[in-house]
Amino acid sequence: MTTLLQALPLLLLLALLASGRAAPVPACLLALAASLPGVALALPEGTPLPRFLAAETLRAAYLGVQPVVILAGGLLFSLAVAPRAEEPVPASPRRAYLMILAGSFVESVTGFAVGAVFALGALRAMGLRGGPAGLLALLSLWLVPWGGLGPGLALGAALAGRPVAEVSLVTAIPQAAWLMALPPVAWAALARAGLPVPARERLAQTGMQAALAALVLLGARVLPPETVALAASGAVLLPALWRLAPPRGAEARRRALAALGPWALLSALLLLARSWHGAPAWKPYPDLPAVPVTHVAVVLWAVSLGFLAARRDGAGLLGEAMRRMRRPAAAMILYVLLGRWIAGSGVATALAGAMAGALGPLAPYAIPPLGFLAGMVTGSNVGAASSLMPVQAGLGLATGLPPWLAPGLHNFAGSVGAMHSFATTAMVCGLLADGTRPATLWRAALPAVLSAMAAGWAAVALLPRLA
Repeated sequence: MTTLLQALPLLLLLALLASGRAAPVPACLLALAASLPGVALALPEGTPLPRFLAAETLRAAYLGVQPVVILAGGLLFSLAVAPRAEEPVPASPRRAYLMILAGSFVESVTGFAVGAVFALGALRAMGLRGGPAGLLALLSLWLVPWGGLGPGLALGAALAGRPVAEVSLVTAIPQAAWLMALPPVAWAALARAGLPVPARERLAQTGMQAALAALVLLGARVLPPETVALAASGAVLLPALWRLAPPRGAEARRRALAALGPWALLSALLLLARSWHGAPAWKPYPDLPAVPVTHVAVVLWAVSLGFLAARRDGAGLLGEAMRRMRRPAAAMILYVLLGRWIAGSGVATALAGAMAGALGPLAPYAIPPLGFLAGMVTGSNVGAASSLMPVQAGLGLATGLPPWLAPGLHNFAGSVGAMHSFATTAMVCGLLADGTRPATLWRAALPAVLSAMAAGWAAVALLPRLA
C-alpha cells in the first residue's frame, strides 16, 4: 500500500497527460496534491510535513527559476538575432536534419533545453508545425549528457565518487549506439509532416549520424568532458552547412557571417565564462549547484539585451519573449516542485528500492529505467543526478556491477528522461501554442525511448564482460 501511495502522483500524472485531456499545468497541480500522502509516509519520523513542504518549495524555486531564466534568455536571444519579419525558409529533409543538429550544438553550450527552442524556431520557419515539429525539437536534445558544458555530468560524478572523465566515457558507449537509432524516428516525423525522406538522403543522414556517434565516443576518450558535445556536433554541423548552402560572393559571405556571428559570439563568451573557475557565486544550499556571476543565464541575458539595444523593436521583442514564456515557465516550475517533493522526501529512493527488490537477480537492469524516470520527473540531467545518482551507484555495487558502470548508465538514461520529461514536453507544447499535447510527443517518441532502454540493457549485459 505504501509503494502504491508513493507511486500514485507519477501514475496519475502519466495517465492525465497520456489521455490528452489535461494540460500540463493542471495535471501537475493534481499530481502535487496526490503526492502528499506518499510524501508524508516517506518522511523521517519527527519531520513535520508543513515544514518539509515549505523548505522543499524554496529549494524547488531556487532550482526551477534557473532553467526558466535560461530558457527565456535563449528565446530572447533567438528573437534578437533574427530578422523581425522572418522570411520562409525552403523546407527539405537535409535542412530539417541540420536544424536538429544545430539545436544539439546550441544545447551543448547553453543546456536546459535551449537547443529545442532554437530548433523549434528554425523548423517553424520551414513551415513545420504540431507534433512533428515538437518531436524534431526534442530530438535536438540528443546530446543532453554533456549539455550546458556538462554540469549534470560533473555533479553526478561527484555524487557517485567517480572521475568525471570516466563517467563521460561510460555514458558515451550506450549514447553512441542510441544515436544511430534516432534518424528513423526523425524520418517518420518528417513523413507525417509531408516531407518524406528519399533513400539517398537517408543514407547521407545515416553517414552524418555515424560520424556524430563516432566523434562522441572519441571525444569522451580524449577531450575534456565539458567539450564533448560541443566538439562532436560542431565538427559535423559546420561542414554540412557549408555543403548545403556554400556562400558564393561577398554579399553571401556577409549574410552568412551575420547569421552565424551572434551564435559564435555567444558560444565564445559562454566558454570564456566557464573558464573562470573561481567566479563569485551564490550558494544558498550546500548540496545544490551554485549560481555564479558567470552563470549561463547571466551571459545569455547580457548578450541578448546587448543585441536588443541595437534594434528599434527591441522592447517589443522583449515583451513577445515574456508572453511566449508564461505557460512554459509555469509548467517547468511546477514540475521541478513535484520532483523536489518526491526526491527530497525519499519517495524516489523508496520507489527505486522497491523496484530493485522486486526484480531480484534482474535488479541491474532496473538502472536504465530508474535513470529515465529520474530525468523525466526532475526535467534535467542535474536533477536526475541529484535525485537518484547515489542510489543508482549503490545499486550497481550491491548487484555486482563494476563500480564505473552504474554512474555512466544513470547519466545516459537520466539524460534521455530529461529530454522527454514532463517539463520539457510542456515547454515545447507551450511554445508550439497550437493545441499539441505532451501525449502526442510521447507517442511519437516511444521508439526513441525504447531504443534507449535497449542500449542501456545491452550495456548492463555486455560491458562487464568486455572490461
